[in-house]
Amino acid sequence: MKEYIQYPMWDATLPLEERLNDLIARLTTEEKIRLIPTREAAVPRLGIPGYNVGGEAAHGVAWIGEATVFPQPLGLSSTWNTKLMREIGSVIGDEARAYHHRAPERHGLTLWAPTVDLERDPRWGRTEEGYGEDPVLTGEMSAALVKGMQGKHPFYLKMVATLKHFFANNNEKDRLNCSSSIDPRNLREYYLKAFETPFVEGGALSMMTAYNSINGTPAIESPYVNDVVKGEWAMPGFIVCDGGDLSQTVNDHGYHATHAESAAGALKAGVDCLTDEVDLVVSALEEALERNLLEVEDLDRAIRNIFGVRMRLGQLDQTGLNPYASISESVLCAPEHAKLSYRAAAESIVLLQNDGLLPLQSERLKKVSVIGPLAHVVYTDWYSGTLPYKVTVLEGLRKQLGGAEVSFADGNDRVSLKTADGKVITLGAEGKLVAVPEGSAEAAEFIHQDWGWGSHTLRSVKNNRYVSLTEQGIYQANAPEIGGWFVKEVVQIDSQADGGSTLRTWNGLPLRLNEHQGQLVLSPAAEKTDEDLSSLSNPDAVEGKQQPALFKLDIVANGIEQAKKAAQNSDVTVVVVGNSPYINGKEEIDRPSLLLPPEQARLVREVCQVNPNTVVVIVGSYPFALQELKDIAPAIVYLTHAGQELGNAVADVLLGNYAPAGRLNMTWYEDESQLPDIMDYDVIHNGTTYMYHEGPVLYPFGHGLTYSEFEYREIRVERAQGASRDDVLKIEVLVENKGEYASDEVVQLYGHAQTSRVKRPQRQLIGFRRIHLASGAVENLSFEIPVQKLAFWDVTRDRYCLESATWSIRAGRSSADIRQTAEIHIEGESIPARALNLPTFAENYDAYAGVLLDECLEGRSAVRAIAPGESLYREGRSSWISFHDNAFRQASEFEGRVAAFGEDGELEIRAEGPEGPLLGTCVVPGSAGTVNGKNLQWNTACCSLKAEREINQICIVFKGGAALQQFVLK
Repeated sequence: MKEYIQYPMWDATLPLEERLNDLIARLTTEEKIRLIPTREAAVPRLGIPGYNVGGEAAHGVAWIGEATVFPQPLGLSSTWNTKLMREIGSVIGDEARAYHHRAPERHGLTLWAPTVDLERDPRWGRTEEGYGEDPVLTGEMSAALVKGMQGKHPFYLKMVATLKHFFANNNEKDRLNCSSSIDPRNLREYYLKAFETPFVEGGALSMMTAYNSINGTPAIESPYVNDVVKGEWAMPGFIVCDGGDLSQTVNDHGYHATHAESAAGALKAGVDCLTDEVDLVVSALEEALERNLLEVEDLDRAIRNIFGVRMRLGQLDQTGLNPYASISESVLCAPEHAKLSYRAAAESIVLLQNDGLLPLQSERLKKVSVIGPLAHVVYTDWYSGTLPYKVTVLEGLRKQLGGAEVSFADGNDRVSLKTADGKVITLGAEGKLVAVPEGSAEAAEFIHQDWGWGSHTLRSVKNNRYVSLTEQGIYQANAPEIGGWFVKEVVQIDSQADGGSTLRTWNGLPLRLNEHQGQLVLSPAAEKTDEDLSSLSNPDAVEGKQQPALFKLDIVANGIEQAKKAAQNSDVTVVVVGNSPYINGKEEIDRPSLLLPPEQARLVREVCQVNPNTVVVIVGSYPFALQELKDIAPAIVYLTHAGQELGNAVADVLLGNYAPAGRLNMTWYEDESQLPDIMDYDVIHNGTTYMYHEGPVLYPFGHGLTYSEFEYREIRVERAQGASRDDVLKIEVLVENKGEYASDEVVQLYGHAQTSRVKRPQRQLIGFRRIHLASGAVENLSFEIPVQKLAFWDVTRDRYCLESATWSIRAGRSSADIRQTAEIHIEGESIPARALNLPTFAENYDAYAGVLLDECLEGRSAVRAIAPGESLYREGRSSWISFHDNAFRQASEFEGRVAAFGEDGELEIRAEGPEGPLLGTCVVPGSAGTVNGKNLQWNTACCSLKAEREINQICIVFKGGAALQQFVLK
C-alpha cells in the first residue's frame, strides 16, 4: 500500500475540514501554486491526480465527443418546467461521469453551465445561452438544472455546475474592456437575484466571473464575489474566472500593470481558480508572492475551496462509498436520454399565433410542401455537443405523413460565378475554387444563402460542402457545416454599380484570383494564422492593398420561384426560417437587428401569397421582430435550435400529436426602437423587460398558445405561516381544460404593488407551474410564495424592505393574459424620510440622468457624468442625481468625498431638480493622469448652502470630471 493512502486527506470517513487541513499542511508552496490554474497539476508524492477544471455543458456535454444534445438554454427555459430541467441536469451529470470515467485527468466534472446572465436586451449575441429576461424564471429553472447535475447525495456530487457569468454581462460589444453601470436597486432586485436562487436553493458549488467590469471594477475582482456570493449566500464551493481573464485584466481593461497584480487582485477578491495559460498563472503567482502582493494563506483559502469540491466529487477517496463512481460509458446517448431530448424539444415549442390552421389534419393532406433554408438542417452552436444523430423538420414530417406527397424547396438561389474576364469558377481538387476558360469545364453550382447584413454562404451542389477559407488563405468547398470560433464559411458579397460583385472573407478581407493557378484566394494569399486574420478588418490591412476581384453571380435557379411553385400546388405549406447560431449574432458579435434575414422574410411573404394555408416555423436563437409577417401568416410556431429531435418534435406539434405549451421567456418587441443603447443596463429607468416596458409589443413575456382553451377561476390569496415558519402568500386557483385536446398549461402568477415610495414593476413574476390536464379535467393549484419576495431594495437604508401596500395578485396564461385577480393588503413598513444629515452614498440616489457609476476604492461606487466618447454620451444632456423626501430641512453646508475623472469639475447643489435654485457649488480639482477610479485621489470638499426655504429634494449636478462617493448635509 502506498504511504499516502494513510494520510487523513485520503480517509473519506473523516470530516471534510479535517481532510482539507491535512492536505494543505502537506503541500509545498510550489505545489499550491500549480493547483490554482484550471489545468491543475498532479502531486505524485501525495497521490493527487491532475485535474482539468472546466468544459461545457450548456445543453448537454460538449466538445469531447457524441453526447445527448438538448435544446439551447433559451429553449429549455421556454418549457417553464423545473421538473424537466432537473431530469436534464441529471442526464448531463451521467454523461459527464461517463466521459470522466474514460479519461479522468482530461475530462473533469466541474463543467461551465448554466449561463444565468439575465437577457434584458435581445440584441445580445449570446442570447441563446441564457434563460430569459426574468430573474425568478431564470433562477428557478437554472436551480433545477443545477440540482439534477450535482445529484441528490448529501455528500458526494455527481458533477459540479458552474454558474456564469457573474454578472451584468449582456453585451458582446467591447466585452473585454467595458463597464456595466448598475445602481443598487437594479443590482439587488434584478441582476443578483437571478444568481441567488441557483446558489441558495439550487446549491451550485462553482461560479465563473464575467469579462466585463461592474461600476469600473473588473468582474474578476468584483467585491460582490466575497461580500455576496461567499458572504451573504455562503456558497461553499470555488470561483473560477473566464478564459484568459487574468491577462485581459492587464491587456484589455488596463486595470493592472502586471499579471502578478492581476493574480493577486483576483485571489484577494475571492476567485480561487484562474483560467489562463498555466505558465502565465504560475509565474504571476510566484511574482505576487515575491512582491508580498499575496500571502501563502491566500493560496490556502483557494485550495480549500477547490478541494472541498474535488473531495466531494470522490477524489482522494478509497472507501468505495461514492454512488456516482460506478456510472459507466454505457450511459452515453442512451435511448432514454434521446426520449428526454425529444420531450424537451416538444415542451419548448411556442405557438405564437394560430387562426385555426393548426393542428393539421394529417388524414386530409395529400400534398404538403416543406420550404425554407432551415427545413432540412439541424444546426448546432458553439456550446453544443456533438449530435449522435439528427432529425430535420422535413424528415420528421415525411415520417409522419407517409401517405402524402411531401415536396421540399429550400428557397435559396442556385448560382454560378464568373470572373470579370469571362472565366467560370469550377470545383477543382479537394473542392478548390478554380477559374477556367468558359466551356473548358463545367461551372460549379452553389446554393447561395443570404443571411442578411452582408453575410452569405455558398454551398457546393456537387459535394454538399460549404465554401470556406483555409489556413493557407485559399477558398474551397470543404466545410461540412457552418461553425468555428472564426466563421470562415461566411462570404461578404458586395454588389457594384456595373452589376458585378466583390467577395470578401468573414471579416472583410478581399478575395482575388491567384494569377498562376486560377484559385480563389485571400488578397494576397498570405500565410496567416486564424489569430492574424481575425485582427484584420479592412483591405488596407492586407499587404499590398490589392483590390478584390470582380465576379458576376449568375442565377441558375431562382429559389423563391421554386418555393412558390411547390407551395401553390400544396394542401398546406410549412416554411421553416430562422438563424444560424454562428452568423449575425454569437459570442463576440451582437445582433445587427431584431429582424429575420430580409430574404427569409420575403420568402415567407411570397409563399403566403400563393398558399394561404401556410405555417411558419421559426427556428432561432433569440426573439425576432416579425413586422408584417405576423399579419399575413395564419400560424407561427417558434423554437430554438433544439438538438437531435428537432424534426420529430416539430412534426408532432404541427400534426396535433402533441399540443404545444411552451411560453416565451423574453419580450418580443416590435422593433429595436423600443430598446435603449445596448450598454444601458438600467431596466427600471429605461422601462425595459416586461416588468417596466409600457409600450406595445409583438408578443408579451409568458405568451404561448395551445390547442385547448383553459379556464381560470376561484382565485384565493391569504397571508399565512409557511412550513419554514416564514410568512407566505398562500395562493389557490382553479384551472380547467375546456377544450378537446389533452394539453399542458403553464400557470403564471404575477404581482403588482398598487402604491410604493419608488417605481415598482407593472407586473413581476412571483410563481409558475407547468401542469398537464386531460380534456375536461380540473385542477386546484396551490402555491406558497414567501412574502419576502415582494420586498424591494430600499436605497435610503441599504436593505430589503417589505413595504405596506395593497398588492394585486394575478393568475394567467401570460404577463398580458391575466384570467383571475385578487387583492391583498400586505402589512409591512413605511419608509422614513431620508436623513441627509447622515453620510449618504451617492449611488443611492432616487432619480438621475446622464451619469455612470464607477469605481471608488474607498468603498461602494462613485457617481460621475457620462463623458464625451463614451457609448451613452448625449451632447447637451445634463448630468445629475437627486435625493427625495429629505427629513433634514435646514442645511447650511454640503460636505462630500469627491474626485475628478481626468479634468476639473464642479458639483452644483440645487433644490427640487437640475434646473432648480442653486444652493451652492463645490469645486473639484482634477488630478493629472487619472482617468479611472482605481487611480483617483479622493478628498473632502465643502461648500456653503443658501436656502430661502425648506428643501424637500436635493439635486446634485455634475460638471466636467467631478465624481462623488458620499455626502452629508450640515
